[in-house]
Amino acid sequence: MTIVLNEPGVHGLTGVVDALRAWQDDRTPLQLHPGDLGWAWALGAERLAAAVRTWSVDGRIIAVGYLDDPDVLRLTTAPDLRQDGELARQLLADLDDPERGVLPPGKVGLEIPNGALLREVLLEAGWNLDEPWTPLRRDLAEPVKESGLRIEVAGPETAGVRTAVHRSAFGSPAFTEEIWHVLAAGPVYADARCLIGYDDQDNAVAAATVWSAGPGKPGLLEPVGVHADHRGRGYGTAISVAGAAALRELGASSALVTTPTSNSAAVAAYRAAGYEPSSERLDVSRAA
Repeated sequence: MTIVLNEPGVHGLTGVVDALRAWQDDRTPLQLHPGDLGWAWALGAERLAAAVRTWSVDGRIIAVGYLDDPDVLRLTTAPDLRQDGELARQLLADLDDPERGVLPPGKVGLEIPNGALLREVLLEAGWNLDEPWTPLRRDLAEPVKESGLRIEVAGPETAGVRTAVHRSAFGSPAFTEEIWHVLAAGPVYADARCLIGYDDQDNAVAAATVWSAGPGKPGLLEPVGVHADHRGRGYGTAISVAGAAALRELGASSALVTTPTSNSAAVAAYRAAGYEPSSERLDVSRAA
């Protein structure tokens, strides 16, 4: 098969999101999700499009990569081709050649789902295992209990509250109210919700954004954060429960989240919220 590497451009992003939606399945390991691109839409469609790469055969997208940073690529493939040797070898060639415009020379990182032949091919070519991540999943077949917080779905009037919690939680000044409006205007956000959790003093203490991939498919929590002034009180667990409830209302079959394994507090909070850890996933990297 002839595999074509491409930059989809703004007009091609919808097709990329559709491919990612189609690949989501509770039987497959956690992978790049349409919600990941939905969250990145806050950068604006042009910047997002410049960070996306696709691999196609006869017009069918069979692999998608998103440059989360210029030297960090998050990549997944069509599940039926995850063990395809020809695709794995082509991906290796494109990842290792800076002139192909996927990754720069020097030290780079790569996220790929468990079970991909590409991991073995990369390791044989001299790449190395890197940071471990813990994927977690909560089944949504049964109703979700109350979170213990008053939950509000953020809208234009409360975007400032939502973004203030995020800035405090992550120590990041970049997520402004104006950026939230760009995010919410993106097409992926039509199947998403930004949640704000309030304590019994009516303080905004936690927030999360949840992303549906469609009815009967796993949804994603990205991101989840607790205001710095209100940590250590179980609000991370509570907002994760609320996120699961929101995804169930959207028709999701399960709720997914992932965190560095080294963040033991986050792993514990998600487990307390009913999320079960899956097999640890290791990133791979290429030395400088």
